[in-house]
Amino acid sequence: MGFQMVNAELILVAATTDKATLLRVISNVELAKADAQLRRLATAQGFEAAAGTLLALTSPQGDVTQWLVGAPAADADPFTLGAISSKLPAGTYRFEKAPEHAHLVALGWALELYKYDPFRPSKAKLVRLVLPNGVDAKAVQREADAAFLARDLINAPANFMGPDELQSASRKLAKAHGAKLSVTTGAKLAKQFPLIHIVGAASPRSPRLIDFTWGNARHAKVTLVGKGVCFDTGGLDIKPSAGMLIMKKDMGGAANVLALAQMIMAAHLSVRLRVLIPAVENAIAGNAFRPGDVFKTRKGLTVEIGNTDAEGRLVLCEALALADEEKPDLLIDMATLTGAARVALGPDLPPFYTDDAAFATRLSHHATSSNDPLWQLPLWKPYFAMIESPLADLNNAGQGGFAGSITAALFLKRFVEHAKTYAHFDIFGWTPMSKPGRPKGGEAQALRACFGAIAERFAK
Repeated sequence: MGFQMVNAELILVAATTDKATLLRVISNVELAKADAQLRRLATAQGFEAAAGTLLALTSPQGDVTQWLVGAPAADADPFTLGAISSKLPAGTYRFEKAPEHAHLVALGWALELYKYDPFRPSKAKLVRLVLPNGVDAKAVQREADAAFLARDLINAPANFMGPDELQSASRKLAKAHGAKLSVTTGAKLAKQFPLIHIVGAASPRSPRLIDFTWGNARHAKVTLVGKGVCFDTGGLDIKPSAGMLIMKKDMGGAANVLALAQMIMAAHLSVRLRVLIPAVENAIAGNAFRPGDVFKTRKGLTVEIGNTDAEGRLVLCEALALADEEKPDLLIDMATLTGAARVALGPDLPPFYTDDAAFATRLSHHATSSNDPLWQLPLWKPYFAMIESPLADLNNAGQGGFAGSITAALFLKRFVEHAKTYAHFDIFGWTPMSKPGRPKGGEAQALRACFGAIAERFAK
């Protein structure tokens, strides 16, 4: 089944021959100083210029000539003003004056209009915005389209988004940008990446490692690794039924990595890009891996299974080991990895981990400027004792239940030795309650922050 992705180019236009209806942003202070006729109309309609409220101004013939838009507070989410797009009727609109944070307002306009509904008849409402002066049309469209891709992949039910379909989505993206893709499966996978094979062995949908490269081999090497667990039952340490309800999103790391790769390739950044996605389904059968099992990884380290529901780090560590072998300039992984991250920071603020202080500063700067929130947590080495094992080099779950996101990051860090910079993102990939520019469902996280930091670091 195809996805119902709205192309941002249809929503955001740099110029148009269509007549655009004006949007006049007005605060309650400005409304109080407006002419008496406008104040009377506002009072009659109950319009108080609150954030995101709308009031249509009409001609004597009844045609809408302008919309008054309540101004958001100075500290409001920058997407708030753009999120009026879902409240307006179909048509083309233009702000009377370029709003503050015009780029983010335009992006919020597009992101608010996203809808995933391919299983019943529906028709998207086309609400177009003429981009304010100074907004880079290609940049904002690139950001919106990447977010739509990530959301589409995550929102797809697991019976429509297994390892095969994730491979197809990767191949489609690679082909569109002239990237070279290979896939490792079967006996070769079991030999070269044993934990990817072991985690996915109980599913009839075979596990695999998706690998594609793009760009000039002489440029700086940027490698992205995304957790592609297309559905997670928890394995033999089975999740409760409530815990499985949104486990279709457990491939959110892969979805976000593909979306970030799309941004990088569409912008023609001067990097040699590599994307690695271990794609599996963590299912239950007679050949499922068990708590207490011990396995040897690609890197040679041995891992004791403390919990089969901590499978994400098992598939990621194999891909990270492969990535690290070619000593990339920058190695990033994204994964819907731990509930501990959500307990600590909630669904909207993913933690990231890196030992590179300069890169962390870049990320934090771009997270703020692009309205893509992130928060750095420490790779606190004393906590490594929590994931030690009496039988193996590592335990995948550890002891005590403390600092779960940090210990998961420390586990992954053991498989990275040679990359010049390594960063791990423990994302949620989901919006549980709709917010401006962020409808409930699958969500893109860390894309704009990472893209900005990568573009800055590897600028020509």
